[in-house]
Amino acid sequence: MNDPEQPDLIAPVEAVVDDIPVRDFSLRLVEALIFARADPLSTRAIAEVLGAQGGIPHDTADRDAYVAATLATLGAHYAGRGVELVEVAGGWQFRTAPDLAPRLTRVMPRPRRLARSTMETLAIIAYHQPCTRAEIEDIRGVSLSQQVLDTLLEAELIMPLGRKEVPGRPILWGTSNGFLRHFGLKDLGDLPRREELLVDVPDAAPEPPEGPRAAEGRDDAPDEVPDAPGA
Repeated sequence: MNDPEQPDLIAPVEAVVDDIPVRDFSLRLVEALIFARADPLSTRAIAEVLGAQGGIPHDTADRDAYVAATLATLGAHYAGRGVELVEVAGGWQFRTAPDLAPRLTRVMPRPRRLARSTMETLAIIAYHQPCTRAEIEDIRGVSLSQQVLDTLLEAELIMPLGRKEVPGRPILWGTSNGFLRHFGLKDLGDLPRREELLVDVPDAAPEPPEGPRAAEGRDDAPDEVPDAPGA
């Protein structure tokens, strides 16, 4: 007998993944949930909503496997369409199909490119995090202007990760979830080559010229921002 709160199974060819039948209601609920969120939604959050809203059959032995099957089925449903279900920044999100994205540049606003010095700084932080301002300067060989850090912060690409336990307790910088979202990465383990980070990102005001580290006026003082939680 069918559960009145849980609609019938959809066609097996679309609804069975690894021998786990997925209900049509579960697919529709997850689809609506991900569509309604601007940011990637974690598998755990999806599972909690499915469980709370009757989206997981009561006789399901492995709830995690059912959620995974639901996501896999939904992803297969959107494969080859104008938007795709992708796993990014630790969650799930609908994104424009890669082959169509270049065709939208004439009708969608396209962000301008950040200055190369800012992108170099971002790449250093991404591959050496957590790192301090002085460590970034040592790698680049030039002083780092505060405006470069401000630009990356405003674009939500980096974030403070506490302070290093050395004299002066300088801030440790690392990438944020916004960085993962922008570059379409599941996690930092999917980082591309450094050259591939030099892509279009939201722009800010022009940066002042940077000079050698020995240039007069270099500021080595720690940045005046609050300690990160738990620092």
